[in-house]
Amino acid sequence: MRRRKFLTGSGSAIVLRAAGAHAGDSGTGRLSVDPADRTATLFLCGDVMTGRGIDQILPHPVPPHLFEPYARSALEYVALAERRSGPIPRRVDPAYVWGDALQELETVRPHCRIANLETAVTTSELPAPGKGIHYRMHPANIACLAAAGLDCVALANNHVLDWGARGLEETLATLRHAGIRTAGAGRDGTEAAAPATIDLARGGRCLIFAFAALDSGVPDAWAANAGPGVNLLRDFSDATVGHIARSIAIHQRTDDIVVMSIHWGGNWGYRIGTPERAFAQALIDRAGVDVLYGHSSHHAKGIEVYRDRLILYGCGDFLNDYEGIGGHDVYRPDLALMYFPTIATTGALLGLRMVPTRTQRFRIHRASRADAGWLRTMLEREGRELGTSAVVDADGALLLRWSQARASATS
Repeated sequence: MRRRKFLTGSGSAIVLRAAGAHAGDSGTGRLSVDPADRTATLFLCGDVMTGRGIDQILPHPVPPHLFEPYARSALEYVALAERRSGPIPRRVDPAYVWGDALQELETVRPHCRIANLETAVTTSELPAPGKGIHYRMHPANIACLAAAGLDCVALANNHVLDWGARGLEETLATLRHAGIRTAGAGRDGTEAAAPATIDLARGGRCLIFAFAALDSGVPDAWAANAGPGVNLLRDFSDATVGHIARSIAIHQRTDDIVVMSIHWGGNWGYRIGTPERAFAQALIDRAGVDVLYGHSSHHAKGIEVYRDRLILYGCGDFLNDYEGIGGHDVYRPDLALMYFPTIATTGALLGLRMVPTRTQRFRIHRASRADAGWLRTMLEREGRELGTSAVVDADGALLLRWSQARASATS
């Protein structure tokens, strides 16, 4: 593992001595960086679910029949969304669902684009037994994912095996053929545990490891061993941290950025438990993780910066077919964030810009000022205990602020 280089400073005015940056912008928690320094900007987002209703509006849908207790056809989810928001076109261009997100990606041009794909890409007709919901997208619709220029998708989640081992194997093969790397699932335990490796234009690499925790609804039987499965996280123990640290050390080189994707926790609620915080911090202290990329909750959660490393405890859902399903409107699950962290050569967070979005008619739209304000208020409220807050910039994006003294001193 590379030697740790931490930032030093107090409050939000930071001096990046190890990476050669200037004194920071105390208003946002970001640093002013010498152009000669090599940094990388990543794109991260919450769960991407392109199955069921969304698959039905794409050019090549699977048969719409479902095996759910409340719906027997994926077309029912299209109808629900249309009752809420109006007509949705059919046989749309594969890029349709990304909407305004494509312009944001074109503007920022991140060095690495990562999403959690919560959908099997398969024509399998063998749904996993014992599950009430099964997501799948037809492999012929893979251009939908390619349209966003995704470099890597995390597959360690509670839906990638919705259509069994055959469904997972077809998912892996389809993504590989499309040039999209995967992490967190594989044809055996070794492949599931291996990181996706993305070469960065600034030099170095981005290593993406992915785990799925039992508390996110992943059956224990889905663990990859001799056969196909996911990279399962059974507990948050010191022994598990040690195992992960050894795995990272095998792969990591100097100047690599290590992203740890974890699908954990329930769908609703902002609370972040002490075990989760301790585990996240231990992965930074002992395993060399630079960015912890958490997801599973259907809404965004609070953000922490610990020892200058970014911890996203829950990114929410970025794209799905839940529009029109009520019951949890207080969480505003229609709102999401595009996370653009800028990372130094040392792995330290230099800044985090977040673009607020809203899903409507199965398409991502730039959120209104009012909706951006709602997200900012949520981040302020939930970040209070984590030492973070947010401000709105001139174009309506949110910029993370953090207490550097707390971020570096917490243990």
